[in-house]
Amino acid sequence: MTLSEMAGTTGIARLMDRAVLALIGPRMERNDARIRRTVAGKTVLMTGASFGQGEATARLLAAHGAIVVMVARSAERLDEVAAEITAAGGIAHACPLDLSDMPAIDAFAKELLRTHGPIDILVHNAGKSLRRSIYRSAERISDMDAMVGANFTGPMRLTLALLPSMKANGGGQIVNIATAGLWMTPAAPRWGFYLGCKGGFDIWLRSVGLEAKRDGIDVTTVYAGHIKSRMVATGWVSKSPGHTPTQAARVLAYAITRRPRVMAPRGTSLTHVLGVAFEGPMSVVLSLSDRRSGESAASEAAFQRAMAKQRDAAAAAPESVV
Repeated sequence: MTLSEMAGTTGIARLMDRAVLALIGPRMERNDARIRRTVAGKTVLMTGASFGQGEATARLLAAHGAIVVMVARSAERLDEVAAEITAAGGIAHACPLDLSDMPAIDAFAKELLRTHGPIDILVHNAGKSLRRSIYRSAERISDMDAMVGANFTGPMRLTLALLPSMKANGGGQIVNIATAGLWMTPAAPRWGFYLGCKGGFDIWLRSVGLEAKRDGIDVTTVYAGHIKSRMVATGWVSKSPGHTPTQAARVLAYAITRRPRVMAPRGTSLTHVLGVAFEGPMSVVLSLSDRRSGESAASEAAFQRAMAKQRDAAAAAPESVV
């Protein structure tokens, strides 16, 4: 195949990909002027900002005048991204934070308000995914602590720490990146920790939104579909249609510029209704499917690495004296 033929094939593939994404949704904000009018001079707190759609969204908003406070566990990577944004003329602050550490969240929020003042837009993008048999997790109880902290109590604690200042400042917006899985089925085998924690925070935050609306605080939930990032390890999922981090950033930009209550891939609303109406038959299908699937190679490898670290930590710990 010649270079021109390859270029033509690539161009067609890009057009097809764009057409599929336009069909599937959620919608992307392509009006850069609207983005700038919405975020210029505003302080945006972005969790999970070191990689993927969090990083891409931080770059996009900073390029349009937002003051971006970037939060993630990986300090070195955060510093790199913040430095690149600054070099490009934007304003970004790197703030390492573990969302499973409640005292650290309180200290961070206090210092944040002292140095930057009230947050205009809070984006809950950080999350931890886990597909694992409950019997495997029973061997590794720390799975529960990690998932609950990153996906539920951590974001909840951060919201509680910042919400009063948003109210005092006259309003703002909270954007939560949930998962389309919550919109499609009430439960799924091997995803109990992930869906349980994401679903719990989703319901809690939407309930908060009903109260905070009168104070000028809007809550937007984005039930995100497949995003082509390092978080997705399952082979068949990684090959399915989905947004790149850069495209996903445009989805979040749409959430910020238009402030809808909910964004989700098209068609999932019907799936949501059917999933609730036919929960019994759906549960049977999912259970049978689970018996045939088992652990993925990536999940098994991650479990073995985690168990090895757990054994090493136990071996290194000093023996207790009775």
